[in-house]
Amino acid sequence: MSAHYYIPLLPAPSAEIELVDIVDETDTPFAVMPLATAIKQSLFRRAVLVLVYDRAGRLYLQRRSRTKQLYPGRLDLSATGHVRAGESRLDAATRELNEELGLTGLRLTMIASVEASHHTGYAFVSLFSAGAVDEEPQPLSDETEGGLFVDQEEAAALVENFREQLTPGLVYFWERGLLFPETRLTP
Repeated sequence: MSAHYYIPLLPAPSAEIELVDIVDETDTPFAVMPLATAIKQSLFRRAVLVLVYDRAGRLYLQRRSRTKQLYPGRLDLSATGHVRAGESRLDAATRELNEELGLTGLRLTMIASVEASHHTGYAFVSLFSAGAVDEEPQPLSDETEGGLFVDQEEAAALVENFREQLTPGLVYFWERGLLFPETRLTP
């Protein structure tokens, strides 16, 4: 009776593995690897955040799934995610809006870029605005557990009193005054 031993050299391919570009300090890609590995090793990569408002100017905040690797169960900006290997930032923002909130056909405007640092989880972040939308976001994936619209006063109360329940990205952009500028609310 002979025994067979299998020693896997790499994990089996899976649709669950999301590949991202690893970038240097100048945001130049030099490698591709699984997102989970990049996060675990605090490697520089790219991320997008998207702001969605209702016609009253309230910002939609999503509640991250409790199964997420980063900041499980916390309130976050409307749609967030990493840029996949070879994907543009705009395409990633559009994809995340559709995957997380079921929103399509929106014109996105980039309103800020942030260098990678420990404040951004080592991601070069691009902040987009989808402006005001008529339709209610419909969380579609296992990445979010619903959400709510908040006005500027409610957002201020959240940051002041419940900071530990918010993602660092939400707090970072709030503190820089980028979440409720009047010019961003026009469609």
